[in-house]
Amino acid sequence: MIAKTMDTLQPTNTPTSEPEVLVKVEGLSKKFCKDLKTSLWYGMKDLASGLRGNKAERELRPKEFWAVRDISFELRRGECLGLIGHNGAGKSTLLKMLNGLINPDAGKITIKGRVGALIELGAGFSPILSGRENIYNNGAILGFTRKEIDAKLEEIIAFAELEEFIDMPVQNYSSGMKVRLGFAVAAQMEPDVLIIDEVLAVGDLGFVLKCFKRIDAILPNTAIVFVSHNMPMVSRICNRAILMEKGGSIKQGEDVSGAIDTYYGRFANNEMNVVFDDGSIDLKVIQIITPYHNENGLPQLHWGDNLEIYFEWLIKKEDTSPQFSIILFDKEQRPIAILDWKKTSGIDRKNKLLRFSLIHKNIQLSRGIYSINILVSFGNTRAPYLRINNALSFQILQEEEIWPPFLLKTEFNNKD
Repeated sequence: MIAKTMDTLQPTNTPTSEPEVLVKVEGLSKKFCKDLKTSLWYGMKDLASGLRGNKAERELRPKEFWAVRDISFELRRGECLGLIGHNGAGKSTLLKMLNGLINPDAGKITIKGRVGALIELGAGFSPILSGRENIYNNGAILGFTRKEIDAKLEEIIAFAELEEFIDMPVQNYSSGMKVRLGFAVAAQMEPDVLIIDEVLAVGDLGFVLKCFKRIDAILPNTAIVFVSHNMPMVSRICNRAILMEKGGSIKQGEDVSGAIDTYYGRFANNEMNVVFDDGSIDLKVIQIITPYHNENGLPQLHWGDNLEIYFEWLIKKEDTSPQFSIILFDKEQRPIAILDWKKTSGIDRKNKLLRFSLIHKNIQLSRGIYSINILVSFGNTRAPYLRINNALSFQILQEEEIWPPFLLKTEFNNKD
């Protein structure tokens, strides 16, 4: 078995040409057992084996699985690493090993300086102690003296917006209050390494924006590991990323937008969802006019191409005079644009068919996967005939790895 060690060293002050490495992870792995009794038995065998000096790495045994498998990276001061992936990918297990809560089965972690962590809601708080007392406890755990905590106390309380409740037992705090207090302690004490899990998702928008501002302020002197399922948050603060799946890394490096794009590509939903249908009209054909498709059959366009969508509708009621709203959604399922619609004519009353193409020239959506929602309505009331979500998805190809949904053509003119 490779050494299970975590070295916490003091950061050096020697000037270098580039920021020092504060976190170094080498071949980190952790396995768990699906059955409690079997896990206890394996633990006893491993303990006895370790006492006899057997350090050979073991293969997986029955009922075991790798929660984290062979992860390696370096994180320097001033860098923020985003860990992304679906639930069960191994992100939280990796964080707990970084924070020293669990030991790895293989590999080595080296961390320089003080470590602040905000991993689980309320973790590290004593519920019967007040918020003020928990600030001192958490500060002491981070390695700060009482004098240093005294100097930061008012700033922590003010940042957490808990002036009226700071002497109340933490067990009476709401989930949002616990997050505010936990983040305030972790960030205001300015540790060398800051570890943040999904907990920011609990905070309200105002507090999240305040957290972003604080992260911007401390990042030049800190290394941050950030886990979230909120890709705009990851894109906002991270300059490096690791995309995890089944405990391993399938993409990592400085290309954060590329990792996010891969994440969405692996979990894209191509199933049409009919939300409302009164039986007046049926969508028979919807097609992106393009010669390019990916390995899953998804239509592909290059940035700057014309977006042409071909429709065929079956009119099932004689008095139906439909109007169409075609709405584009991005990777986060946020509506980003509606295609301008002009009323169409040319309904084939004999076959009850309506055929037309909708063309948007020179599309400037950035690289990624997008989907189309359709609302068919009539009259000034916009009462619906039919509503379809994710009627069709398509992919935009472009060399630049960009997270925002639009990459707009721009000219730069120098002014003397």
